[in-house]
Amino acid sequence: MSQRKEGPGSRFLFDSFDAAHARIEANERVMEERWSGLEFRLAQIDAALERLERRIWLGVYGVAAFLLTQGAEALIRAAMR
Repeated sequence: MSQRKEGPGSRFLFDSFDAAHARIEANERVMEERWSGLEFRLAQIDAALERLERRIWLGVYGVAAFLLTQGAEALIRAAMR
């Protein structure tokens, strides 16, 4: 701290301001906000990937069901001849 001069006036006129500490605190707050934003975006991406995975599996099961149906139909037609 700088030396305080005796006399009238506020002590805040003579006390030093720790700019480095204030800058570090501000950077920490900014990084916390960026981190929370990143976590929010990652959660959205994760949800979108889960939806996409469900759609892909639905398509796979649909193709498998179609092929099984075609195979069953071929067996039934062969048995009727």
